[in-house]
Amino acid sequence: MKVISYNLRKHRAAVELVALEAEHAPDILCLQECDVQDLPERVGDLVMAQATQGNRLGLALYYRSNTFQVQQIRTIGLKKSLHDRLLKPAHERVLGVRLRDIDQGRDLIVASFHAAPLTALNRLRRHQIRAALTELQMLGEGLPVLMVGDYNYPVFKENLGQTVRDHGYTMTLSDDHTYTRYRVFRGHYDFATSVGFDIERITTLPQGSSDHRPILVTVRPD
Repeated sequence: MKVISYNLRKHRAAVELVALEAEHAPDILCLQECDVQDLPERVGDLVMAQATQGNRLGLALYYRSNTFQVQQIRTIGLKKSLHDRLLKPAHERVLGVRLRDIDQGRDLIVASFHAAPLTALNRLRRHQIRAALTELQMLGEGLPVLMVGDYNYPVFKENLGQTVRDHGYTMTLSDDHTYTRYRVFRGHYDFATSVGFDIERITTLPQGSSDHRPILVTVRPD
């Protein structure tokens, strides 16, 4: 299974999605910072499962309909940062979808995630990540879970990695930096947390018009 995650930088990179799908043929596409009112129902061969509605720049998830069937969808609000409260609240920071592999006859959970911005403390983002992983289990306890997206966590990842491991999950970074806009903030912002999956590799794709580079996750259920 191939999953692409991409922060569109306030929807600027949306024009790249069709070419991205054509070149890499993902089974699932997870988006962040997309203008949900301007999203198409299809991106190449992928069909939209859902897009969040609580804030204009939200999350979306597309899937290959001849491979998966949507069983259940859940949008999740997380503890808000001061930035969210004072400016434009981000009501939904997780979009989780329970999918059934048509050929294998088994279910799995994939989620698009966008953590609080860098103005928030790492402690808040760790809280958000723990809460997101807990809430996703409500879609099916014991099922494989893959949560990809913009974690906004460029430094002190050893603390995050321990938090994720304590929660029973694995954190996997990509093979190169994913955020390149400001040199001082460069790092691995976009990556994956998972349980019940064997992540073969995470490839950082070339820079487009976003300040984030998309990542391509190649994964299989254990």
